[in-house]
Amino acid sequence: MSIYANEVLVEAAWLAEHIDDDSIRIVEVDENPELYSQAHIPNAVGFDWRQDLQDPIRRDFLGPEAFGELFGARGISNEHTIVLYGDRSNWFAAYTYWYLKYYGHDRVRLLNGPREKWISDGRPTSTEAPRRPAAVFTAQLGDEAIRARRDEVLAAIDAPTKLVDVRSPAEFSGEIISPPGYEREGAQRAGHIPGAASIPWSQAVGEDGRFKSADELRELYTGKGVLNGEEIIAYCRIGERSAHTWFVLHELLGHERVKNYDGSWTEWGSLVGVPVETGG
Repeated sequence: MSIYANEVLVEAAWLAEHIDDDSIRIVEVDENPELYSQAHIPNAVGFDWRQDLQDPIRRDFLGPEAFGELFGARGISNEHTIVLYGDRSNWFAAYTYWYLKYYGHDRVRLLNGPREKWISDGRPTSTEAPRRPAAVFTAQLGDEAIRARRDEVLAAIDAPTKLVDVRSPAEFSGEIISPPGYEREGAQRAGHIPGAASIPWSQAVGEDGRFKSADELRELYTGKGVLNGEEIIAYCRIGERSAHTWFVLHELLGHERVKNYDGSWTEWGSLVGVPVETGG
């Protein structure tokens, strides 16, 4: 039987039965934040990844104090189990999962399947945002064991570390800098980090956005020469698709030494003096 390394997923049927469970806080984080107001899982809180989860000046994480205040203000405490989901096969839900892990919150799960599947399956939705009293959420110091910085990525080029580019083949080859519609998240140069393996994030999910089995995932990444025991650094354009791959490698497959480079191509492709490769 194909079993994931960690119990980090919840199925839709389970969540439907626990919508009113006060020990759980359901959080929706979408690539398109407007979707939340149109329909969401009842009792779900909505976060805007750009407005709520980013420091707009530094293009960086919120500090631990601000992060804790954000969650506490929405009625989420350290005692709650947070269940995340969103659109785009859970891109930003996985990003928020990784973000929560970075700040030391282990009571977090990801819905196996995106909001599109929940809705297409005819499960209940709401347009009302829940109102809950403020709670206390304390963020720990950031866990640098799961986050890569640019200097570490530069050093990885000549090290055994495996670099995994999870963007589309066209982005990897340098045919395009960013997909149509994402030009403001672009960089100065196109291409990929030298030595990186091209393993698009989408290869880890089925057509319905649910994760493939552990055996299928292990075969995918082993076949690409990634799961050989070395440290892995995943990157994309702004860090959300690579957080999805981090979740697969670290949480589902149990590979301990995996980091997400959230600076990703937006940073790397605009740096002065770092190497870039083009082509397949």
